[in-house]
Amino acid sequence: MVIASLTWELRLPGCSSLKQKRSVVRSLRDRLRTKFNVSVAETAFQDMCNHAALTIVLVTTDSGFADSILEKADRLVEEHAGAVITAVHRDVY
Repeated sequence: MVIASLTWELRLPGCSSLKQKRSVVRSLRDRLRTKFNVSVAETAFQDMCNHAALTIVLVTTDSGFADSILEKADRLVEEHAGAVITAVHRDVY
């Protein structure tokens, strides 16, 4: 069994309120969950309106499949217009 996680620390340059931040984070969260069938959570910076940390986790039997999903998810977040990636943390167990 393979457990893989990927955490992005994000800067949200267009957000000046928590309401705007929630909109961007919800958009990313919903797209990741729908497209890749992974668990997604905001894991840090909940009280800051211009920073966020999103983490995805998936469980599978194939490490190649896990790597593929993490790569595709990373590209999706990179291409999102409302967020800039400042750091990425990846773990595979």
